[in-house]
Amino acid sequence: MTAPQTRARPVSADGNGTAPIRTAVIIGSTRQGRRGDRVGGWFVERAARHDGVDLDVVDLACFDFPGHYPREATGPMAEFTSRVARAEAFVVVTPEYNRGYPASLKQAIDYAYDEWHAKPVCFVSYGHRSEGRYAVEQLRTVFTELHTVTLRNSVNVNIMDTTSDDDGPAVDCMLDQLTWWGLALREARAVRPYVA
Repeated sequence: MTAPQTRARPVSADGNGTAPIRTAVIIGSTRQGRRGDRVGGWFVERAARHDGVDLDVVDLACFDFPGHYPREATGPMAEFTSRVARAEAFVVVTPEYNRGYPASLKQAIDYAYDEWHAKPVCFVSYGHRSEGRYAVEQLRTVFTELHTVTLRNSVNVNIMDTTSDDDGPAVDCMLDQLTWWGLALREARAVRPYVA
């Protein structure tokens, strides 16, 4: 099954007449009983209020990826890669499993290469105690190899803390930075092709 494109809100220009940054929100966990869909939904609800982004939710659980890497890309692989290509920025929603990120996320990341180049990436992580920070540090290395710009600020969620779910300021700060980098790199790619 291929995931439908979902938009948190319609595309509109901001006060400066600049089109919002096309931002893919990639939900990386495919486990049954996962919390990724809830954390991703929580983030999208808050991010939808931000003027600078146009969101496309890319939930890996909705893609029927092959168990083995085939000689030729399957339909779901091609669909995922085309959505990476269309995006100008990425928010990766990842859990932390045993101090790492899920294999499903690495599998999907590796389906694309050029499509990631010269675009910003930020992270929403979740877990207990470390709040997914170990997973994010590993993903920074992976995305550096793909010629992206990873942002310093991230949003980290402790899934065991039920006292507060208000990380609005952290979301806003991260999206402000993502929008800045998204616009800067959009302009740079328009002036000259990126050389890998």
